[in-house]
Amino acid sequence: MKLFTITRKENEDLERQVNKFNNLINQGLILKKITFVLFVLFTSVIAQAQRDLPLDPEIKYEIGNITVTGTSTYNENTVITFTGLRVGERIYLPGEKISSVIKNLWKLELFSDINLYVTDVRGDVVDLQLDIQEVPELNEIKFKGIKEKKGTTFVKDNGLNKGAKVTENLVTTTKNYIENTYKKKGYFNAKTLINVIPKEDTVSKNKVNMLVNIDKGSRVKVDEIIFDGSDKIKSKKLRRSMKNTKKKNPLRFYKRSKYIEADYKDDKKSIIDTYKENGYRDARIVSDTIIKNDDDGITLKLTIEEGKKYYIGDIDFIGNTVFSDAQLARQLVLKKGDTYNGVLLKERIQKEGDPDADDLANLYQNNGYLFSNINAVETGVENDTINFEVRISEGKLAYFNRVEVKGNDKTKDKVIYRELLTRPGQQYSKQAVVSTIRQLGQLGFFDPQQLTPEFKNFDQIGGTVDLEYNVVEQGASQIELQGGFGGGGFVGTLGLSFNNFSIQNIFKKEAYKPLPMGDGQRFSLRAQASQFFQTYSISLTDPWFGGKKPVQLSVSLSHTIQFQFNNLATSARDRVNRDSRNIITGGSIGLAKRLSWPDRNFTLSHAISYQNFNLKNFNTGLFTFGNGSSVNLGYTIGLSRNNTANNPIFPVSGSQWSISAKLTPPYSLFNNVDYEGLAVDREVAVENQDSDALAAIDQERFNFLEFYKIKFDGKWYTSLPGKFVLQSNVEFGWLGAYNNDRGIPPFERFFLGGDGLGGFALDGREIIRLRGYPNQSVTPLDRGAATTANNNDGATIYNKFSLELRYPVTFSQAATIYTLAFIEGGATYDNFRDYNPFQLNRSAGAGIRIFMPAFGLLGLDFGYGFDPIPGLIQPNGWETHFIIGQQF
Repeated sequence: MKLFTITRKENEDLERQVNKFNNLINQGLILKKITFVLFVLFTSVIAQAQRDLPLDPEIKYEIGNITVTGTSTYNENTVITFTGLRVGERIYLPGEKISSVIKNLWKLELFSDINLYVTDVRGDVVDLQLDIQEVPELNEIKFKGIKEKKGTTFVKDNGLNKGAKVTENLVTTTKNYIENTYKKKGYFNAKTLINVIPKEDTVSKNKVNMLVNIDKGSRVKVDEIIFDGSDKIKSKKLRRSMKNTKKKNPLRFYKRSKYIEADYKDDKKSIIDTYKENGYRDARIVSDTIIKNDDDGITLKLTIEEGKKYYIGDIDFIGNTVFSDAQLARQLVLKKGDTYNGVLLKERIQKEGDPDADDLANLYQNNGYLFSNINAVETGVENDTINFEVRISEGKLAYFNRVEVKGNDKTKDKVIYRELLTRPGQQYSKQAVVSTIRQLGQLGFFDPQQLTPEFKNFDQIGGTVDLEYNVVEQGASQIELQGGFGGGGFVGTLGLSFNNFSIQNIFKKEAYKPLPMGDGQRFSLRAQASQFFQTYSISLTDPWFGGKKPVQLSVSLSHTIQFQFNNLATSARDRVNRDSRNIITGGSIGLAKRLSWPDRNFTLSHAISYQNFNLKNFNTGLFTFGNGSSVNLGYTIGLSRNNTANNPIFPVSGSQWSISAKLTPPYSLFNNVDYEGLAVDREVAVENQDSDALAAIDQERFNFLEFYKIKFDGKWYTSLPGKFVLQSNVEFGWLGAYNNDRGIPPFERFFLGGDGLGGFALDGREIIRLRGYPNQSVTPLDRGAATTANNNDGATIYNKFSLELRYPVTFSQAATIYTLAFIEGGATYDNFRDYNPFQLNRSAGAGIRIFMPAFGLLGLDFGYGFDPIPGLIQPNGWETHFIIGQQF
């Protein structure tokens, strides 16, 4: 005999009857239908008993035997263990124990039907039989109506792997997930039908195949958006406030007119916000209607009740003791007589999602008042004027109690803790927390998307709070494989960069896992080569030299062999003259200190560099002394600021800029050389075409290089709607001479154009990227080009401007991917007489960037040059720039 239990299907039947019952009530038909509903409910229950049983509900029965039927996967003992029942146990029949057993079995989601029977009663001893039907397992799944690759994505997202339990919940959630996925893409009429078919196999019992038929239909477009009742604000402005839902416009390519329900809901809020920004506090959308058109398009019709326009009256501050009314009023900005702006008022109190907002909440939060609470309350409305009270509960001044970091396995605690701006016992500051997150993200050791501060143990009475930073380490070391065409041939680079190195443990065998890591230092080895040069470099950077202050020490050594290159030669063998070479050996040492004023984002740097140029038969353009040497001893001072947030690969806000000056000793002031006389002798040598005399004079002029170089590079990042980020970039460089008679040396010049490839030392040149043009091609023509095959001697002045619109594709530990579109322009000059910042070589194009921790940045750009390169008359046209390992 079957005990009083209800199967899942029967339970659902009951729920449907109850829902029907409620609907009948809502429709006013209760008097006619109540008898029928009660009949269904009671007969569903009564049907559970096959016949009257000699069971006394007052007696605790002893379980004599338990048998299990219906299962094929689980053995009998396992199922009995699931129930929690045991032979010899005494229970009431029916009773709470039995109900609990059935409920717990359902929670396992392993069975589709469960029934418990009493098979025998002997006095106070009963035998029980548990009959169960297992939930079938998935054998295979097939999709119709979509591509196989997309089906694989649905399998992964919904856990539809072979062996998965095919419950009704799984089928329902899968159906909803697929339909919602397409609806988010504008397929408003997407339909999914899932058929579960038993597998016809006598060996594999209780397995099913799943057939998923998907009809995504056509993408629904918004033909028109109509506003009814919008008299005070023009419909055009309201449509513009809808950031996601746009009507068809053939001239708009950046935002499609697809209909997505969730986006439309957000846009309706934006419409009301637009009214509130213009004083219409009571504006509301009375109704909105979706009208289906014949061409898979729809018309959205919104009826609006605008209400009247309001103005701000008196604003009183209540509860403030830390800041005066005048201070708070200045921070609030809004004042009596202004048009009511509900959106701005809310943002000036507390702007959600902006930790750097200049609002009242941050004013208190950044001054230690963690437990403060601020609300603006309307206290009265007089005609069209609204009076406000800004009610402030300041709370107790708060301090950090415990500050911990969790998640770092490789990076040593000291490397992280020295970057923290929040210390135990320190007064609470929201800005300090935000700046710490930014600081940790810029280290490059952790995944910036998963850097999260967690506040714990709030104690308003004691005025303390605990803070925990959760970090997820990512690969800090990189293998640099860089390749591209630049400077007349293929340039290849192999480099190893260990960005979280530990030089202190380099001699400790146990530290090699596989290398000594964790002290936050950067150690790099790099080799670069092409047909006409080879360069090798090694560098070490310690951002906390000495371990006590943020003073960065940088040391580098490099060695380069450069051969003369003739780009007019017809054969590859003749292009390189290995008897003509320039050997460059150099090194540098630098110190950079993070400043505390004006803020911690500023860095002051100093560096001393040395290069020795040893030339042998190296006559190229400006190098008239083909056999000789030059020494370049320089001092560089720079000031930079970086407050980008938060990901150094893909900053979304803030800026980074640097200005630097490289200076050599003014040798002409004390070396007793008559450079004015040398300048006259040089003119004579040029006039007489006396190359030997010219070489001797220029060797005297440039045996020790004398120059100054000023550079500026600034980047600004602006977040735009829809995850877009705009990067604005301005660059400027100027190479000058102390003594005009001595002149500007043929080293340290600027070469503009291409992908920026070629960060090699060579003659100290700096290569600046300008997409849409060949590498190093946008430079002034060499006026002495008739005497040499290489007419590219670089420039002494350059400027560059660019705008780059970026869109993130994915952020993950495996890869960061974003696409970009750019416009940029740049030019080079030999002197300020020719300088014109508005005469630029312009270009535009698009590209993609993929950053993988192990390999650095990979990029592909397609750029179109709108202007001719110097010496030509036709626009340059399309250029493809492929970079691997290029700096970003």
